[in-house]
Amino acid sequence: MDLQLSGTTALVTGAGSGIGRAVALALAAEGVRVVLLDRDGAALARTASGCPGALLLVADVTDEAQVASALARVDRLDAVVCCAGISGPVGAGIEDVSLAEWNAVLSVNVTGPFLVLRAALPLLRASATASVVLISSDSAFVASPGMAPYCASKAALVQFGRALSVDLADTGIRVNTVAPSVVDTPMSRGDLGDTALDEAAFPVQTADEVAAHVSYLLSPRSRAVNGTTLLSDFGYTARSGFPA
Repeated sequence: MDLQLSGTTALVTGAGSGIGRAVALALAAEGVRVVLLDRDGAALARTASGCPGALLLVADVTDEAQVASALARVDRLDAVVCCAGISGPVGAGIEDVSLAEWNAVLSVNVTGPFLVLRAALPLLRASATASVVLISSDSAFVASPGMAPYCASKAALVQFGRALSVDLADTGIRVNTVAPSVVDTPMSRGDLGDTALDEAAFPVQTADEVAAHVSYLLSPRSRAVNGTTLLSDFGYTARSGFPA
């Protein structure tokens, strides 16, 4: 299927690794001019090697001034994909989570997309086919022990996307969210360990598979899809806990 993305311009945050890197490479393969944003300049350069004509923006998504300065270098945007995220404390009850740790997770995972999209909106309004995709998680719907900050942040991101789709309904800017279950990324391996993913007793998806969902949701082919969350969890949340 021709996704009709060739010739468009998309901003991808967290583009240095993981899902952000996979999204950037997938979009570049579709003929999209990608604007890559990450706080790690060296990682950005590695991603950019597979993205002809990419614009690199080194910035921290939680820093209002850095985000504004970075977006000031962009003259056109048809899409924004917010991939930058952190897991924060894993395996800790809230009595063992500091306020600084809690604030860090919410700052990157929720405030970051807010700052990026607020700065990007003037450019998106000028596009005839503008689309936004937020990367959430199945942790917005189900919870694992010891991940309250992460779960709260990803649930907030889902509702942030829904609210934005309503606020922007008369502009033509679509806003959707992708919520994958465990994805094989450096962050996941850092949290769970290599063995947990290499010998997983549960389905694990690749960052490329998530990037394919994102590409479709950015495409004019999905123009009727707005304000929704694509939950890619191998059907886990559809299953009843009833023992029968």
